[in-house]
Amino acid sequence: MTGKADFSEAEWVQVLEGPPSAGMLVMAAQHGGTLRESFAMAKAYTEARKQHGQSELIDEIVSAKPKMDHTRYHSSGELRTACLGHLGQAIGVLEGKAASSEVDEYRRFVLGVAEKVAAAHREDGVAVSPAERDAIDQISQALGGPAG
Repeated sequence: MTGKADFSEAEWVQVLEGPPSAGMLVMAAQHGGTLRESFAMAKAYTEARKQHGQSELIDEIVSAKPKMDHTRYHSSGELRTACLGHLGQAIGVLEGKAASSEVDEYRRFVLGVAEKVAAAHREDGVAVSPAERDAIDQISQALGGPAG
């Protein structure tokens, strides 16, 4: 089992940035519903905490409050590039330290966060807008490998 102690401080920060980066990317994909979407991200973490013990890695990730600072980006393109970069870095770190099953658990968790954020606010009469679906597809690509 891989946990926080297996990573340097900088590596752990990269691992922690992945899930909120995915959520922020989905929030930025479509205007409106940001408050509901923020609550959905928090709820995804809370639900994962309830499954405590199934994965040491996920347990330690969700015990840290997700940190998002969208104000440091000057455009939606810069935010997208940074968020996708965070995801790629996190997977790179995990692939070097964690078992493949743990990397897959991380991918599923991150995609789950993105899906919950997307579904938190209906846009144009649909649960997940085309822009949000596109963001989720980009997240999936950045995460690479199987997630389902």
